[in-house]
Amino acid sequence: MTVPFDAAPQHKQSDPDDVLKQVGGTWHWALGLALVTLIPGILVLVWPDETLHILAVIIGLQLLVAGVFRFVTAFSHSNDGGSRLAAVLVAVLALLAGVLVLRHPMQTIGALSLILGVFWLVTGVLTAYTAIADHTVAHRGLLFGLGALGAVAGIVVLCFPVDSAVALTRLLGLWLVLLGVFEVVMAFALRSATRRVGSG
Repeated sequence: MTVPFDAAPQHKQSDPDDVLKQVGGTWHWALGLALVTLIPGILVLVWPDETLHILAVIIGLQLLVAGVFRFVTAFSHSNDGGSRLAAVLVAVLALLAGVLVLRHPMQTIGALSLILGVFWLVTGVLTAYTAIADHTVAHRGLLFGLGALGAVAGIVVLCFPVDSAVALTRLLGLWLVLLGVFEVVMAFALRSATRRVGSG
């Protein structure tokens, strides 16, 4: 007996969009993004006397890795429509900023401050916009707070230029730690929400 071609067993292939939704929506992924921000901040604060070259490499790598994390997070279940577009823009900006910082690691203090200040300001505004515009996003208050903190960090770096590598290192390290701690809080808030949904 012959088996019709379309009756043959078919192996369902995973849709990349579905995979990104599953991975990007987990609290583990959110915690990973938080650690990507927090750990470089701690490193920068622990070694404040390192050269501007070392600082640029640490910041550049942090931006690149954070960009990858944010890109995957953009496809999570909680992001649809405008909020997904905003999240993708944040990811692209992080990757571009990381490339700019790493391409010229011997750049001046002013150039590094300008890149990071613009990045934090724009991404902070986009994050705050997502919290306000998308009513389906979980923990909108925390997300808005994170966006506001990022925007303030950008404004501080842009409006209060520093003239020494040590001062810039301490300023950037402090903001990275603050942002990282806030993202850790958001990750555990997401875990609590996930557990409530699972037990409900």
